[in-house]
Amino acid sequence: MSSCGCGSLTQVQPAAPATLSTRITWRDVLGGWRVRWGIGRMSYRIAPGLYRIGQPDSKSPVLVTANYKLTVDAVRRELTGLNVWLLVLDTNGVNVWCAAGKGTFGSAELVRRVEATGLARVVEHRRLVLPQLGAVGVAAHEVKRATGFSVSYGPVRARDIPAYLAAGMRATPEMRRVSFGWKERMVLAPMELVPAWKPALGILAALVALDLVRHRELTPHLAADIVRFFGAILTGGVLVPLLLPWLPSRAFSVKGAVAGALWAAAAAWWLPTGAVEAAGAALLIMAITSYMALNFTGTTTFTTNAGARLEVRRSLAPILVAAGVGAILRVAAAFV
Repeated sequence: MSSCGCGSLTQVQPAAPATLSTRITWRDVLGGWRVRWGIGRMSYRIAPGLYRIGQPDSKSPVLVTANYKLTVDAVRRELTGLNVWLLVLDTNGVNVWCAAGKGTFGSAELVRRVEATGLARVVEHRRLVLPQLGAVGVAAHEVKRATGFSVSYGPVRARDIPAYLAAGMRATPEMRRVSFGWKERMVLAPMELVPAWKPALGILAALVALDLVRHRELTPHLAADIVRFFGAILTGGVLVPLLLPWLPSRAFSVKGAVAGALWAAAAAWWLPTGAVEAAGAALLIMAITSYMALNFTGTTTFTTNAGARLEVRRSLAPILVAAGVGAILRVAAAFV
């Protein structure tokens, strides 16, 4: 609102909706690859607001999504040939599932965006189609009371949106089913590996120092250490997501510890060493893989935000103890 000289108020009109293409360019593909590897992840977003897909009119459906560009790309590529409105919420560049858990894909932001875009003047109907994975963050009755728009929850996967709309906004049981197969888990593996490389450099520096203290020079023993610990990072970042449904326990940290124990046993057989060093290495490996698996709770749909927080509180102390004892044993082995 702005004030004029006579004291009256003038309503600022919302900007006209921009048009989004459904065509994915090589720049979009390259951008998606970059953020999968953690490059520019937090700035990969589009401006929130109302967008046209095709040639929508006042009767066209209104779909709602997050302003993480990878999410927007996944939605718009499935809307070829359709005429719809796309209402993009400001989730700080976070995807729908994570933003709903954090509250940014929520009732308050949805109400604010409906009002800011003047959506009630754009469409005749009063119905919003939200992604099913955003349901945890939105109270439909609050949105209805504040805006007059009712909330419907669309399918889990963007590729099912055309069929959902064609069926009169009725979802089949298959559209409601949340899947998280090995291919979907592997797509997320780079996001687990990239943050691990900075700590990995610290581990490498420590291994070099221990080798110099123990042997006064760099030896093949250093190469064996590198294989053990960098193998632990790959186990935690790749093997745990790949084998997630088959590793025992509901706790992700335990799944990671089990995978770490298997790698530690394989490494001890393949790269035999003294008992103290082997025990220290095993504890450190299990701490690494358990911690990386714990981080994966924020990537999956297998747990809730509250469940992930609870597991962090329960698991972090044992992980730190294992890492501390393992480090002590590993250093002690250098002086034995």
